[in-house]
Amino acid sequence: MARLEYRLLEYFIAVCEELHFTRAAEKLGISQPTLSQQIRLIEHRVGSPLFQRIGKKVYITEAGEILLKHSRNIFHELDQAQAALNEIQGMQRGKLRIGCSGNHLLTATIMAFHAQYPKIELSVTELATEETKDGLLNNQLDIGVVFLPDEDEQLACIPLYNEKLLFVVSDKHPLAEAQAIPLEELVQLPVAMMPGKFYVRQLMDECCKKNGFEWKPILELSTLESLLQMAKQNVVGVILPGSYVDSIHSSEICCIPIVDPVPQKDVGIVYRKEMYLCKTTDTFMKQLKHQFLDDAKIDGETNSTEKQPSKSHVK
Repeated sequence: MARLEYRLLEYFIAVCEELHFTRAAEKLGISQPTLSQQIRLIEHRVGSPLFQRIGKKVYITEAGEILLKHSRNIFHELDQAQAALNEIQGMQRGKLRIGCSGNHLLTATIMAFHAQYPKIELSVTELATEETKDGLLNNQLDIGVVFLPDEDEQLACIPLYNEKLLFVVSDKHPLAEAQAIPLEELVQLPVAMMPGKFYVRQLMDECCKKNGFEWKPILELSTLESLLQMAKQNVVGVILPGSYVDSIHSSEICCIPIVDPVPQKDVGIVYRKEMYLCKTTDTFMKQLKHQFLDDAKIDGETNSTEKQPSKSHVK
């Protein structure tokens, strides 16, 4: 195979990501005819079609999938080299790309990190757990803060805390004063929750299936904020992660623990095992661990003094 320039691989990856030549050309800042010509040049050099065009749709061929995998590895290695070079100059510049299951998990760490290292660019994207995993493996993210996956050959995991799901209702809801609700009773109620691609929903579905309960939410909404509004307006009860509810501090809602059993899963940091942990990434990860460690200590002290929780916290 003839040698391929860095620029040509950028063009190729853009078409793979968009699966649309016009959108890819706009993303690259070049004309569509120029992009098509460059893709034909790559195909000529590799000796095989990289894309198949059926009607108006573009599909990646088997040869294209092979080239895409190795191209992403090349870009990953270049990013790792840049990270190592940046470290020589200290944390005065650089970029950290983060995928997370909820921005509320990172707010405190982001503020502290930005105050200390204002020239480091932080890009935080709220994604489903599987989307974050794909972003890490495709070199589109550096780290993720998500529900921890099962053992993975390509990903390393650092647990941060145990996430429990809560049933959240308006303070005017008939169950507002309930101390807890068994899962068997909860599945009989009209409830709103996130769609199936989100791990919060998958966790609830798996917990119900494992215990022989049939369950389906009456409403599906794709953001935690929209679900919270459903509860505040007393439209319907909702199921939310406890970490998100703890960040709300609202007297308009009541949070009821789900029991028998408790839907729960560890949340933590994930990253590629072979990734070079530059000082920027390592420092951010350490601050995250300190944040959750300190929060755990505060929670322990609160529990030991038997402090009465407010309506926005678990009863």
